Amino acid sequence: MTTGSPPAPPVALGTARSRWLLLATVLASGMAFLDATAVNVALPAIGADLDASLAALQWTVTGYTLALAALVLLGGSLGDRHGRRRVFLLGVGWFAAASLVCGIAATPGQLVAARVLQGVGAALLTPGSLSLIQASFRPADRGRAIGLWSAFAGIAGLVGPFLGGVLVDAGSWRLVFLLNVPLAVLVLAVAGRQVPESRAGGPAGRFDVLGAVLGALALGAVTYALITAGEDPVRADVLAAAVAGLLAGVGFVLHERRTSHPLLPPGLFARRAFTGANLATFAVYAGLGGSSLFLVLQLQTVLGYDATAAGAALLPSIALVTLLSPTAGALATRVGPRLPMTVGPLLTAAGTLYLAGADAGTPYLAGILPGSLLQGLGMATTVAPLTATVLAAAPDELTGVASGVNNTVARAAQLLAVATLPVAVGLTGADYARPEVFGAGYPVAMTVCAALFVLGGAASWALVRGDVLRA
Repeated sequence: MTTGSPPAPPVALGTARSRWLLLATVLASGMAFLDATAVNVALPAIGADLDASLAALQWTVTGYTLALAALVLLGGSLGDRHGRRRVFLLGVGWFAAASLVCGIAATPGQLVAARVLQGVGAALLTPGSLSLIQASFRPADRGRAIGLWSAFAGIAGLVGPFLGGVLVDAGSWRLVFLLNVPLAVLVLAVAGRQVPESRAGGPAGRFDVLGAVLGALALGAVTYALITAGEDPVRADVLAAAVAGLLAGVGFVLHERRTSHPLLPPGLFARRAFTGANLATFAVYAGLGGSSLFLVLQLQTVLGYDATAAGAALLPSIALVTLLSPTAGALATRVGPRLPMTVGPLLTAAGTLYLAGADAGTPYLAGILPGSLLQGLGMATTVAPLTATVLAAAPDELTGVASGVNNTVARAAQLLAVATLPVAVGLTGADYARPEVFGAGYPVAMTVCAALFVLGGAASWALVRGDVLRA
């Protein structure tokens, strides 16, 4: 039986230990975020080099997200029970090895398989990065620490399209993946020496293997059905996958309610703030995943940007995220998360609607920049308070599970948006490379994404109390 280690003294923001802790967690999370967003801008180059169909490109994105969404709950639970730093380091090493395989893939199938392995590594490192912050920092410093994590890790996600474009145009799309290897080595060196270990107190219990299997099957089967439905919605394998996914989802819910050691404790969702924050997460990240995919493809396919220019078009929002995320986290601690979690998604929706008008001949300064800035302002206002609310609403011994739940919700939302939106607007096969076809579906998809952001703000206003972050 494994018992919790005596807790290390709380870390104060501004100390040397806090800087090492933030450096390791930001670099690791940033590595995963950068990779996820950089891949979007590299999709046309991957498609041309590997002769990939639209479905194969979708699986290049969703294979990673699927594995992450399906296994991140297990990753959070492993960290809580057996050491958050230990599982975090395992995830970083795994992610680096899978990135190397992605970089040398010779066929679409090999790339998709390697991306799935990348997602497994991300599922181990991602919840650990946040749970280490929640477990290590003083309660008074957690909001600002999470804001700093959001800002700097978010930079990696936002700079991903630009850096990906530079790497694609200057060298090869393969460099997008190979860049992760030296970054991971740096994270391992810092975290292995400087980051304190933490785990939940009390007995470790046994793992919910059946819950993990059912959850992964539900997500995988439904995603397969959604992606392949565009080719033939009544094909036997599509229908079988849809039915299997729905049955596995029902089985997962029933099993988690009955087992004595659930992977996802149902009691967490009895907490109104936890449920509200995760509903907002689902809506916001579905909108973000769909709008990001469609925008970078619209810039290249319809507006004629090269990969570098498409990535650079999104760079101005980085400054807003960098400057405002720490402030938003600190502000949410003082006045409550409800207002920023409501206003932020509405600002993001406004930016997305603005960008929905981008078409051939649209000037950057008048047609792209304002929408990008509004999106950046909205996400900077939203992410830190949302993340802090999820962690604060859960018991301290379940911070890894809470982080895993929120990451599962976010990645599943992005996965479903990427899988569903192209089919919903009538795109299949190689339509991503046909300007007249892709351009017709783009404004519809962006409008749907804007509506999702609005739903996220509404969920926050209705379900998140203003005092949830008070220590």
